[in-house]
Amino acid sequence: MGVPVSQMWTVASYVMKQRLSGNKRYPLVLMLEPLFRCNLACAGCGKIQYPAHILKRDLSLEKCLDAVDECGAPMVSIPGGEPLLYPHIRELVDGLVQRRKYIYLCTNALLLREKLEAGWFTPSKYLTFSVHMDGQEEHHDFAVCREGTYEKAAEGIRMAVERGFRVTTNTTIFDGADPNSLRGFFDEMMDLGVEGMMVSPGYAYPKAPDQKTFLRERANTNKLFEMLLSNRKKRWKFNQSPLFLEFLMGTREYECTPWGNPTYNIFGWQKPCYLLQDGYVDSFKELIDTTEWDNYGRESGNPACQQCMVHCGYEPSAVDHTFASFGGMWGTIKAMVFSRYANPAAGKRLEEEKKKPHGPLAQLGITVEGKPVKEEAVEAA
Repeated sequence: MGVPVSQMWTVASYVMKQRLSGNKRYPLVLMLEPLFRCNLACAGCGKIQYPAHILKRDLSLEKCLDAVDECGAPMVSIPGGEPLLYPHIRELVDGLVQRRKYIYLCTNALLLREKLEAGWFTPSKYLTFSVHMDGQEEHHDFAVCREGTYEKAAEGIRMAVERGFRVTTNTTIFDGADPNSLRGFFDEMMDLGVEGMMVSPGYAYPKAPDQKTFLRERANTNKLFEMLLSNRKKRWKFNQSPLFLEFLMGTREYECTPWGNPTYNIFGWQKPCYLLQDGYVDSFKELIDTTEWDNYGRESGNPACQQCMVHCGYEPSAVDHTFASFGGMWGTIKAMVFSRYANPAAGKRLEEEKKKPHGPLAQLGITVEGKPVKEEAVEAA
């Protein structure tokens, strides 16, 4: 499992303390967005769709650190936008390290090599570069709508690893994804030397320009992740709760706990979660106390929540389960020890997937005489 023992112990101690105090709604990871602007315009992202006057705005360093202190979560994820464009990113990271927060700096890595060469960051067990990689080169460049991004990001990863930084990858998986290509991608990331990989299904984001490629049915999401994560190679390491990965594979069921990954950005504390925008409040306490949590999650019947399986809502549920009962702890230990998940039926379906057309054109639904176009046919033409 690609999580250091020190981080596992910090999280375990924190969760146990919350459980013993009777606190059922506690934050695990603060998702801190200091800005929305980015140097990419991915079709599956809604942040860069904000008007120019919003994209120019930044959270002040003081507000960022105040939010971290107020929330109290042991881990802080810094997405965006592109955090390396944030003018106070060095001071923010230094402040979080001083507070002994485990940081996931989420970046597309286009600027990573430049910032490392300039000496912006110092290796620390508290700092991890979480690099956005959506698959093998062709698929990644298509997903982020710019050629050459995969190789540039790979260069940044290599340099960060060589200089002693913790590096993980973060992969959003969309409808029509090729599970065989993604498994090949896992090999490529292990070859680059990353500490671990994170995967999550791409769930509909209202502002995203491309609404066609989001995963929409839980049953299909389970089938895809079962092919993807069964019959694993021993060398693959995932920087995630193993119970959450089992949830994605359809072998466990959880209810969403959106308060586990609260979001703070230039508008305030976002209700109720990273994906849904049902208003903002000024304080974390107000977020917890005034949000009608029973109106969200699958059991609520809320149409927006019925098919969602994203990590920001369900990984906190899996982590809580790990430390809430002997069964959860035993399930986690068993998943860590017996991590191959041998599944002949899933392996057979994986072989059948090789016969199907995949890739950017097939994902867009481009066809010739009613049949999806294969990339190699286009290249030959």
